[in-house]
Amino acid sequence: MNRSDLLTTLQTQSPDVLIVGAGINGVGTFRDLALNGVSVLLIDRGDFCSGASAASSHMAHGGIRYLENGEFRLVREAVQERNRMIENAPHVVKPLPTVVPMFKLFSGLLNAPFKFLNLLDKPAERGALVIKIGLIFYDTFTRAQGTVPPHKFEGRAKSLEKYPKLSSDIKYTATYYDGQILSPERYTVELVLDGEADGGKALNYVSFVGVNSKTVTLRDELSGSTFEIAPKIIINAAGPWIDMVNSTFGLSRRYIGGTKGSHLVLNHPELREAIGKNEFFFENKDGRIVLIFPFYDKVIIGTSDIPIENPDDAVCTPAEEQYFIDLVARVFPTIKVTRDHIVFRFSGVRPLEYMHAKTTGQITRDHSIKEDKAGEIPVYSLVGGKWTSYRAFSEQVTDKLLSLFGMSRKADTRKIAIGGGKDYPVVGYAQVGFIKKIADETKLGELKPKALFERYGTRALEVAKYLVAGPDQALKALEGWTRREVEFLVLQEKAVHVDDLLLRRSTLAWLGNISRQLVEELAEIMGTCLGWSGAQVKAEVERTLGLLKEKHGVEL
Repeated sequence: MNRSDLLTTLQTQSPDVLIVGAGINGVGTFRDLALNGVSVLLIDRGDFCSGASAASSHMAHGGIRYLENGEFRLVREAVQERNRMIENAPHVVKPLPTVVPMFKLFSGLLNAPFKFLNLLDKPAERGALVIKIGLIFYDTFTRAQGTVPPHKFEGRAKSLEKYPKLSSDIKYTATYYDGQILSPERYTVELVLDGEADGGKALNYVSFVGVNSKTVTLRDELSGSTFEIAPKIIINAAGPWIDMVNSTFGLSRRYIGGTKGSHLVLNHPELREAIGKNEFFFENKDGRIVLIFPFYDKVIIGTSDIPIENPDDAVCTPAEEQYFIDLVARVFPTIKVTRDHIVFRFSGVRPLEYMHAKTTGQITRDHSIKEDKAGEIPVYSLVGGKWTSYRAFSEQVTDKLLSLFGMSRKADTRKIAIGGGKDYPVVGYAQVGFIKKIADETKLGELKPKALFERYGTRALEVAKYLVAGPDQALKALEGWTRREVEFLVLQEKAVHVDDLLLRRSTLAWLGNISRQLVEELAEIMGTCLGWSGAQVKAEVERTLGLLKEKHGVEL
């Protein structure tokens, strides 16, 4: 159902559940509810996964450092969910070897009990013994699933042999496995499409206006028109904006005390070669947890953990940039990084629960459901959580609503593949065979099917068939892409603005693979698909250029 038809349908057919916020918690709940036959509408004032969920560290991880906060249940759940993400979305989530360089042996032995008792008011460096103990616990939580190997420790000589540019001051390195989400945005969009295939309804660029007793007023941000629906339940999944949404129906209780996390994407071949296929996860000299990891042929470094009041103000500041640049010297002292290496910046706010803690690192990453009412409509606010634990959180919310509606669960999401992860050929020779199948069925040659497979997983066959179903031509401003691939993303994946294509249906902007000419070309293609006037096309170009500059420091 296209956007126009769906908006018309909603005038007369209200969903039982309205989810406000299409970040990962909202989308995960949407997919689970739809899968179990619940009438559900998902909305977001922007694009799907355009807020906090898009600004994550791109990690599917258990959060080993939360062990010393005593959050054993959270870590166990997150490790198990990490493995499920790798298994259910192997085209987007990949195992990532993570190297922990250690500069001390016994440091931090007393930190864990002090943190557990909330008596430590500043970060402190962990030594090799503490990290070893933590990794033993970590392995026990994941051993049964067997998705990733156990950790291993190596001494200074062996570590420097493997990583020649690593600081000679290290005493040990530990290597364990977590997961990398190559594109959180594509993961989320494909979850939305899966939920729609199961009967759910989803709209981006629709905002929540307010409540009047039993009805909710929504606004279509594209046309400016408003309409009303009468849901039985509202799920507030607005992440860092939860309190703001709740305030529209008169709730003043504070649930969110989020912190800002920023990152840089670098085009730095020397650093990229030095880290290889590994994430380097370590404590900087001030005790803050930081990371350096591969992102295709680029490198991501981060992250900050800074309290912030208004999530709309989250941008990567010059001070954060310099901090990230300087931290590289902690582990790779001979590699020089400058601002000239930066191709992209991103920043967002973790929707953490409001609480009093000595340090931001001690604020729980656990999740909870808060119950209120808007007029006569029950409201469930989804507070906190980690990207990695979204499925378990969504399952908890869905079970609660199914019980409320007197329904029983029909399907479980633990082993259901996501989007292009369905029937994904994990083994190399099987991937070659799948790519050959695309080539044989579409006559696209060898290179294009391979590129499509890397971008879309097994959905590549659907995309390829669309490409050859009509006249096509290569983009002038971007090698390896064609007009019909862009059209597919607009017509089949709900892209509404050019930045939806550059940031969320692809990684083009993230990797620095864009130009003003590309923005203009994409706007022209989208205009043809969506019926824009010449003035609208020009306005879209300027809107996109302004957003890239303001939010991501990209000047074209």
